This record gives sequence, C-alpha cells and structure tokens, in this order.
Amino acid sequence: MGSLKLDIDAVADIINKADSVVLSTHREPDGDGLGSEMAMYYALKHLGKNVRILNLDPTPPRYNFLKHSDKIENTREKHKSLGQTDLALIFDTCDPDHVGSLFSEFEDKCKHIIFVDHHISKDKNYEKVSFLINKNAASSGEVVFNLIKKMNVPMNVDIARAIYTAICFDTQVFKYIRGSSQSHKIAVEILEYEKNPEEVHREIFGNYSISKMYFLSRTISNLEYLHDNKIGIVHIISKSMLEHNISIDDTGDIIDFIMKVDPLRAVVLFREDAKNKYKVSLRSKGNIDVFSIAKKLGGGGHYNASGAVVEDELQNLKNIIVAQLKKAI
Repeated sequence: MGSLKLDIDAVADIINKADSVVLSTHREPDGDGLGSEMAMYYALKHLGKNVRILNLDPTPPRYNFLKHSDKIENTREKHKSLGQTDLALIFDTCDPDHVGSLFSEFEDKCKHIIFVDHHISKDKNYEKVSFLINKNAASSGEVVFNLIKKMNVPMNVDIARAIYTAICFDTQVFKYIRGSSQSHKIAVEILEYEKNPEEVHREIFGNYSISKMYFLSRTISNLEYLHDNKIGIVHIISKSMLEHNISIDDTGDIIDFIMKVDPLRAVVLFREDAKNKYKVSLRSKGNIDVFSIAKKLGGGGHYNASGAVVEDELQNLKNIIVAQLKKAI
C-alpha cells in the first residue's frame, strides 16, 4: 500500500487498535516536535499502551523542564533496539529524510507509520506510510491536541504542559498563528490545567547564558545589511559555536533575536557545518514568503520561518537566496 492522507478519525482508530507504539520527531528536535510527542506519550500511557519515544538527536537541555523528558531516547546515545511494533507516530515533519536513519528502522520494525504534521507533505509514496496533515494549524501541537480528544483521552496537567510547550514554541508565544484563532482557543482550554505558563515561556525563550549573549553580540556585530537594510545576512561556523558552548538549538534564538532589528524584513542565517555544507535558516515579517524559497532548496517549514540543508559555495548560495528575497520584498 502506498502513502495515504488520513483524516483524524481514521488515525485515532488506528492508534486505539495498536498495542505498541513508538513516537518520534525530526532531527534537531524543537519545542513543537518534543511537546507533541510528550503529549501523545501521556495519552497513550493513559490508554495502557506499550509506548516509547525514540528520536534521532538528543533533547536540548532547555526542555528538561518537561516531566519525564528523561524517557526520550535518541540514537546518538545508547538505546535498546526497536522490537516489532504496531505503529510509529512521527511528529512535526512529513519528510522521512528528516528522521534520518530511524526511518529505515521504523520501516523494518513497524506495521504502520503515520506522520502527524502541519506542513505540506511531499508527493511521494512509501510502503506502510500515511499522513495526518492540517496545514491550517499553527503547530503540530494543535493537531495532536485534537487527535488526543478524538482518542477520548481526558486532559491532564502533563498533557496540557506538553501541548502548551508545542504551541508556544511554534507560534513564538502566539505571534504566528496563521490567521486563525485556534491556537488561542486551545490555550484557553489547557490553561485550566497548566497553572504556570510563565515558566514554560521562560524555559523555552529565556535561557540566555553569558556565553550565549557574548556569541550573540559578536554575531550581530557581523550582521550584513542588504537591499536598503531590509535583508540581513548572518554567517556562523559550527566550530566557533563549540568554542563558545553554543548548541545547534541556540541558533534559532539567534536568528529570531536578529529579526527584531528594524527595518529588517527578512534574515538569512548560514550555519556552516562542513566545507560547502550549510544549514540555512530563513525568517521574515508580514507577507514575505520564505517557505517557497526553502522548498526550492530542498527544505521546508512555515511561511515566515523555514530552513534547508544545502551543499554549495557560500557566495553562490547567498546570491541565489538574496535574489529571491528581493523579489519577495
């Protein structure tokens, strides 16, 4: 059977019939992916399922505040091999490439694989793979919230905190909601259980160490302004990040901080991971579509926040992206 796009009722039915489930998210996990899988972990535990969380990369320290975050295994550290499993649920991506080597393990060990996401899926067919996609949702956490309700699992404090983390991260505390009131409506419901939302905000976005601030100041001082100061270009090197104890997870904070500079309309961050290999992060304001640019580079994301991994010379890559941003602006 090739890939299918399922509705939420069908996915809830598949989950309810499964006895064993493995949960995962994309490489370099973020608040939306982690919050989504943690919320589903609690829901499945409530239903008495055999469940585990297995990610490609380690969990960034900022998410240690999530209860039972120590239950999250990753392939970079010692973990027990995956046995025969009924179902794999992969959150906050719809691209098997974003799960790396784990995808082949899921294909081998799992009877069914479902990607649960709010991004546009690629037009490819994979055996045993289905998709639950709501492109109108501002976060995967919103999709998971509705899915858990369909599974008839009652809300509790643990699920609420995980969902709130997912929504807050991907909407930047409700700044990017895709023109929908759904994020706020869900927040109203889960804040009956999450009694300390300020702690969530602080843990996700308030973790600026002295070394991180120093690195940020150096990065901003080297910021290149183009196109009448509407486009900002930042180039950082992974080796330099290690020297300043800056994690990969921190780079998202850096570009988001730079986006606060006026009159910038778009910012591109090139993270040099190896010679001529870059993680490109794009941010924009208003009606400037960076998702389309990232998609052309083989990546994806959101309308105002996207990224891609690209192998090319820096200057050539910069010229291509800047030319497209100028057209968008």
